[in-house]
Amino acid sequence: MKHQTSRSLHAYWDRLRGERSAPERAEIEPGEIRHILADSLILEIDMSRRTAQLRLAGTRVCALYGRELRGLPLGSLWEPGEPPAWTGSPHAESWRVVEIVANDMVGVVMGLRGLTALGESVDLELLLLPLRHRGRTHARMLGTLSAHHLPSWIGLRPLVRLETTSLRVLAGAALEVEATPGLNALPAPANDTAPVRRGHLLVHLGGRA
Repeated sequence: MKHQTSRSLHAYWDRLRGERSAPERAEIEPGEIRHILADSLILEIDMSRRTAQLRLAGTRVCALYGRELRGLPLGSLWEPGEPPAWTGSPHAESWRVVEIVANDMVGVVMGLRGLTALGESVDLELLLLPLRHRGRTHARMLGTLSAHHLPSWIGLRPLVRLETTSLRVLAGAALEVEATPGLNALPAPANDTAPVRRGHLLVHLGGRA
């Protein structure tokens, strides 16, 4: 995690969960993370319908797009609109990340490039963390979307799409893997023993993230 906002949220989430894989949604106290609320988001997940909807989006997240994002699908941040199928669409990229977080109960950090209609760009970092909701997994996610440096045109010209530049899986306290741009590409094997395959990724045993 390169951005302080991501590190702050991860530290708070890690403290709340203790020995569990994820904390409860009801345990999140906005006052304790008020300094990063503007960059925060909460997703509502429906695995059977393959949907990930923005249930909450902070003011700075919405400012990047120049509009209210609450109620929109997560994939619409990559490309406007919601296609009828994920396969072969820009939305498939975001859905694969949702599946990793939900199914493996791990955190994911993505490096992103936000683009305007004029081709202007800004580097962003997206953190997604699993939450339990009334004891259920696969229901909610907590995250942040933050810019490394805010260019002067932010607030004047909205982002229209995202490009993924990197992916890191924070698998609890012991595992992590970094992928090259494009989620279909596998990272080069590390000089260690028996990596574990998680979908399209290889996970290598390592130290605490």
